[in-house]
Amino acid sequence: MTLSRKEKSNRLVRYLPWLLVVILLVTAVWYFTRPDPIKVAFVAVERGTVEATVSNTRAGTVKACRRAKLSAPAGGQISKMRVIKGERVDRDQILLELWNDDMQAQKQLAEDQLTTAVSQSKEACTIAETALNDAERAQQLREQGFVSQEALERTLSTATARQASCESARSAIAQSKSRIAVAQASLERMVLRAPFSGIVADISGELGEYATPSPPGILTLPAVDLIDDSCMFVSAPIDEVDAAHIELGQQARITLDAIKGKSFPGKVKRIAPYVLELEKQARTVEVEVAFIEPPADENLLIGYSADVEIVYDSRTNVLRIPTQTLLEGKHVLLLNADSALEERTVTTGLSNWNQSEVTEGLSEGDQIVMSLDREGVEAGAKVQPETPDSAQ
Repeated sequence: MTLSRKEKSNRLVRYLPWLLVVILLVTAVWYFTRPDPIKVAFVAVERGTVEATVSNTRAGTVKACRRAKLSAPAGGQISKMRVIKGERVDRDQILLELWNDDMQAQKQLAEDQLTTAVSQSKEACTIAETALNDAERAQQLREQGFVSQEALERTLSTATARQASCESARSAIAQSKSRIAVAQASLERMVLRAPFSGIVADISGELGEYATPSPPGILTLPAVDLIDDSCMFVSAPIDEVDAAHIELGQQARITLDAIKGKSFPGKVKRIAPYVLELEKQARTVEVEVAFIEPPADENLLIGYSADVEIVYDSRTNVLRIPTQTLLEGKHVLLLNADSALEERTVTTGLSNWNQSEVTEGLSEGDQIVMSLDREGVEAGAKVQPETPDSAQ
């Protein structure tokens, strides 16, 4: 019995080193084949400003406050084109003229008739004044008995007739001036003037072509497209669900696809009083946002696509996190003291595409996961904060 135990003890001592070697090998294999901690980007919970905003559902458009597609008031052949594309013009500057030689001749005739009427009026009124003086002298002579009553009456009748001739000549002057005014009005209809200062965007008429004004209900190409580019705004469609948050005067930010990396301050200047039904499932309200200060160093063009972000509420010095760190159900992945991830439920307040306010569930300085799309990033996973070098 004693020998048997001794044999067993010797056998255990003999195999113990081999057992230790096996344990060391297994430990080494586990150590060298274990998965590395996942490298994850974190962001600290901080305090700052969070804004509640609404944005357009489709791309908006930069428009001019004033834009006129102009046609001549009357039809006729274009005889003079006074401007070219891209030219800046002042208000009331002539843009084009239609052939109007016949009207010019009518005006000249009316002016000549006025000259004749003035001369005839001077003659008639001078004769009338002389006749009136003769009548006054005849009256005096009649009182002294040197002129008969019949001669006095003839003199008075002549003076009256001469005075009527004078008045008729003066009427002829007024008629001639009216003819000139009519001729001038007809000439004005043959001239297209700029209703405001701006830039000529396009010209569809050419010298010698026949220009026709647009009759009601029939669209024709305008002769000149004039844009006032001193004042611009963005017209953007806002979803009908968000329209209730918008009020006149609210602050906004304007971004342009053509000008990357910049935003421009704006202000809501108009909210359409109706809903557009272009798409039954996407009804929108047209909102106009004016530039507070148009870009001075940028080439801002009419027709650029633009987006607007309208601020309807704002809170300062609140806990906030990037909105992209929120999981479905208002959860975030938080780094704990064991370098592992844990899921935390949070309560949010105001939010936008970039930032969300946190009212419960997190403290300032907590580290939460930014790179949620990486494989293996889930609650319980061992992680390692990503450094700029490891990110590369």
